[in-house]
Amino acid sequence: MKLQDFYHFFTFLPSISYIQDQFLTQCDRMACHMNVMPEKCECCITEESINMTALQYDLDTKFFGQHLAKQVILKVVNNNKRIKPLVLSFHGLTGTGKTYINQILAKHFNPMGTKSKFVHKIMASFPHRSQIDTYKDQLHAWIRGNVSRCERSIFLFEDVHDIQPELLHSLKPYLDYHDHIDGVSYRKAIFIFTSNTGADKISDFALEFHRKGKKREEIQLLEVQKMLSSYLLNSSNSEFRNCDLIKKNVIDIFVPFLPLELEHVKMCVRAAYQRQGRTVDEEMVSKIAKEMDYYPKGEDVFSQNGCKNVQIRVELE
Repeated sequence: MKLQDFYHFFTFLPSISYIQDQFLTQCDRMACHMNVMPEKCECCITEESINMTALQYDLDTKFFGQHLAKQVILKVVNNNKRIKPLVLSFHGLTGTGKTYINQILAKHFNPMGTKSKFVHKIMASFPHRSQIDTYKDQLHAWIRGNVSRCERSIFLFEDVHDIQPELLHSLKPYLDYHDHIDGVSYRKAIFIFTSNTGADKISDFALEFHRKGKKREEIQLLEVQKMLSSYLLNSSNSEFRNCDLIKKNVIDIFVPFLPLELEHVKMCVRAAYQRQGRTVDEEMVSKIAKEMDYYPKGEDVFSQNGCKNVQIRVELE
């Protein structure tokens, strides 16, 4: 089987799963509406709002060192009168919490979180340039099909820096201000992009702030966002270069994720112990956190990989 053939097969797996759900478990909208669905059937969530108190608690107790991200996320998700899909773009180093915040948000928008069939994760890099038109058609059809099934679908595009820009830019109609496209409304859908692009710029900004003797909590969101959006739009290394998603303000907000410091890594270690139901040993917390790599050399201000390997390290103890 050729690689592109495998990709085509993989692309249609969600459709096969959908057919099985519909005909084998009789999971249809009428059954959901009448509350007579089979036990295995999952119904599309129709609630307009989420529990902001619960979300605030999760962000305060499980999400560390990201006051800017926390601030903007709490603001944008608490809007029940959207006239377009909610589109967020997360940027920062690996291990700073971009994927983790996706899991938290998915759980608060849908009780089953990322395990829900209405929460969709896209990680493919679509490698064959010659197949770009095919990729577009398949991706667009896949988005349209999923939103047709559930208007409150959530799409998590991870590692967007690996996606061909032309494919990314082609998503504009589904993210923009439209009542509907070919009879399908996308207004209640949520699209979240996560990318490493701009991470170095964010880190440089935070490092300069640190060297001036200022606390990171004094960093203002608008300062970082202005720098970040300009870089994403103009840099030759950006998947958003010269992109209408930025020019036309289709992306609601660019969310910067700051590099983590030693104290934040310690918080991650404590949380890892607690998830395992183990007593937190502060001596081990300090030991594990300090064993992580920090930069720049001679200053050791920020963690090289954030909290990425903390869970594994705790499990080895």
